[in-house]
Amino acid sequence: MYKHRVKYTEGDIRIKTIFIAEDDRDLQRLYELLLGLSGFQVLGIANNGDEAIKMFRSFPEKPDIIILDYRIPIKNGLDALKEILQIDHNSRVIFASADKTIREEVYSYGAKGFLDKPFTHKKLINTLNELLS
Repeated sequence: MYKHRVKYTEGDIRIKTIFIAEDDRDLQRLYELLLGLSGFQVLGIANNGDEAIKMFRSFPEKPDIIILDYRIPIKNGLDALKEILQIDHNSRVIFASADKTIREEVYSYGAKGFLDKPFTHKKLINTLNELLS
């Protein structure tokens, strides 16, 4: 299990935090690299939906944004979304999936964004910044 980190600040600026549920190790590393280079802090990475919910519950301070993959093991991203929003209905969740057929469904359950895989670094950062503004 990925150890989650504590939120931190740089001077007077609080770094925006991201929590990721993604089972592909290469994508996990890519997210962490791209988000770090773009000024975000990855609080944690879950490998499956069940782990995502457990980790989310354990955060002393909830992340600014959650990125969920749809096809993750044990509990898919849609089920994880529903449970996370039951825990904290103010959570901002972005879905990342190659399955475009679920777009409307994830929005109907409370997701705030949807990224069609594959997506560019620019699209990822623009989506995050739009959600945070």
